[in-house]
Amino acid sequence: MSEKEILLTVEGHRKTEEELELLKTVKRQEVAARIKEAIAFGDISENSEYDEAKNEQAKLEERIAKLEATLRKARIISEDEISLDVVNIGSTVKVFDVEFDEEIEYTIVGSAEADPYELKISNESPVGMALIGSKVGETVEVHAPQGLMQYKVLEISRR
Repeated sequence: MSEKEILLTVEGHRKTEEELELLKTVKRQEVAARIKEAIAFGDISENSEYDEAKNEQAKLEERIAKLEATLRKARIISEDEISLDVVNIGSTVKVFDVEFDEEIEYTIVGSAEADPYELKISNESPVGMALIGSKVGETVEVHAPQGLMQYKVLEISRR
């Protein structure tokens, strides 16, 4: 079975590479130093500092493996693939939320770089799926857990 392709914007790819580099260089050394320090305390069988440092090391290695897998499976969405005619991955779309009578600007990204706090929504989310393929002037309906929402597409751009 082939691995599922992970879609990343150029920015998302860059951030993933930067995080991976930080973890492999700086964070690995910090954890190794903590383990060495904890071993210096003596008996490691009842050494909570050692146990904590080893757990941190395991989490760090798991995150490194996840980032490496993401980069291996990544397909980078280049700027010239981002249309200004229809919403797609990489698009920044300004919408009017009919229910709340407000404008919101979302960036549609692959699920690996989604961050709702930065208004980066996944193409696999209910809002992302509804917006993909829409054009300026269209109103889309989103069937979300909190009910039916309507967004009017006001503008499509690239970041």
